[in-house]
Amino acid sequence: MLRKAARMAFAVMAILFAALVAGLVIDGIGFIGLVMTFVAIVAAVVALGMFPRLKVPDLAAINRGDVRTMVARTELWLEAQRPALPAPAVNLIDQIGVQLDGLGLQLEGIDPAEPAVSEVRKLVGEHLPGMVESYRRIPANLRREQREGRTADQQLTDGLGKISAEIDAVTRQLAAGDLDALAVRGRFLDYKYGDGLEQAPLQLQAPEAKP
Repeated sequence: MLRKAARMAFAVMAILFAALVAGLVIDGIGFIGLVMTFVAIVAAVVALGMFPRLKVPDLAAINRGDVRTMVARTELWLEAQRPALPAPAVNLIDQIGVQLDGLGLQLEGIDPAEPAVSEVRKLVGEHLPGMVESYRRIPANLRREQREGRTADQQLTDGLGKISAEIDAVTRQLAAGDLDALAVRGRFLDYKYGDGLEQAPLQLQAPEAKP
C-alpha cells in the first residue's frame, strides 16, 4: 500500500510538472488544459490504485518467512475468503484484520527465537487460516444443518470469536513487553479453548449424511 501511494504521488507530481512546463512553453494551458490535467490525475490515481493487484498467497505459503510477513499474508488471505463466509463471520474477519495490523506492529524488533513468536505463528499462521479453510471445504448446502447442536456457520463464528479474543490478549502482552507471560499463555492455549482450538488446524465438521 505504501508503494502504491508513493507511485500515485509521483504520478500526480509528474502530471503537474508536465502541465507547468506546457503552460510555460505555450504561454498558458487554458481551461481545456486544466480539465485535461485533472482528468489525467484522476486516471493515474485510479489506475495505480487498482494495479498491480496484490497476489493472494497460497494457504501452504502463509506460515513462511519472518513472523511479520506471516501476519500480513494471513490478513491478505483472509480478506480473499470473505465472499465464502457467513455474515457474522465476515464481521469478525474485519475485526481480526484490524487486530492483525496492530499485532504486526507489535512484532517489530522482537527476536524470532522468542517462544512468543512461535505461539503467534501457531495462532495466526495455523489455527486461524486452518479454521476458515475447514469451513470452506464443507459443501454449502450442509453448512446450516446442525451437528451436535451447532451448524458449521455457528462453529466458525464461535471459533473466530475465540481467536479474536486471543489475538487481542497477545497484542496487549506484547505491548507490555511481557514475553514470558505470553510464552506461558501459549502453552495453555489448546487447553483453555478445549474443542475450540485444540485441533491444529481446527476442523469444522459437516453434518453426517442422512440415510
